[in-house]
Amino acid sequence: MTDVLLVALAAIFGLGIGSFLNVVIHRVPHRQSVVSPRSACPGCGTTLAERDNIPVFSWLLLKGRCRTCGMRISPRYPLVELATAVLFGAVAARLGADWALPAFCLFFAALLAIALIDLEHFIVPNRIVFPMLAISLPLLATAALLDGEVRPLVTGVVGALIASNGLLLLNLVNPRGMGMGDVKLALLLGLFLGWLSLGHVALGLFLGFLFGAIGGILLISLGLKTRKDPVPFAPFLAAGTVVAVLAGNALLDRYPV
Repeated sequence: MTDVLLVALAAIFGLGIGSFLNVVIHRVPHRQSVVSPRSACPGCGTTLAERDNIPVFSWLLLKGRCRTCGMRISPRYPLVELATAVLFGAVAARLGADWALPAFCLFFAALLAIALIDLEHFIVPNRIVFPMLAISLPLLATAALLDGEVRPLVTGVVGALIASNGLLLLNLVNPRGMGMGDVKLALLLGLFLGWLSLGHVALGLFLGFLFGAIGGILLISLGLKTRKDPVPFAPFLAAGTVVAVLAGNALLDRYPV
């Protein structure tokens, strides 16, 4: 019962964070503040009232339109909120009442924002990656201290170095195929995957490349991309990382690295 309550609370918290992520996803690529001004309708400029800013429910009640001007509101907004809730609930189910849970929730939120920004703008923003690193290290260090176990923090730092240096090598070999944004993102991925184990680092990167290869083939097969077109890689790295966190133990037990 306690686990069910924890998952439910994490999912509810995720809805609220998802609402903030929508602001991050919209403003960060344009180098705008994510704190002010308050959210407003892009059509008429009306500042959204609190009642119109409730995650998911406001969009449903307004039938996806601005209360003032009737402009359509993208379904991306409630979908991001729902996705964040699902991710938070899933990682709560995976970790349970672990001191590292808050850090992993924020990590998943950052992955979602980075993936969607990269899909739209082909950038992995430093304004998300570096602050997340600055927040994550103290959070994980505190979790290690409270657990009385420093090993996960050590393997996390080692995992960050392994992942980032591995992608840096690929960047030096083929700069067009691997951007520096992905290299910096790998620091964050390696830190959290390494917290679980170095095997999780290898699995997460393997899955990221596997998803990227499959995604690239599908895009080319459907005529949406050509071999010369750039394809954002961060969404695939994020997907591989999420799968490795949530299902890594089962996969590594069956296919040990």
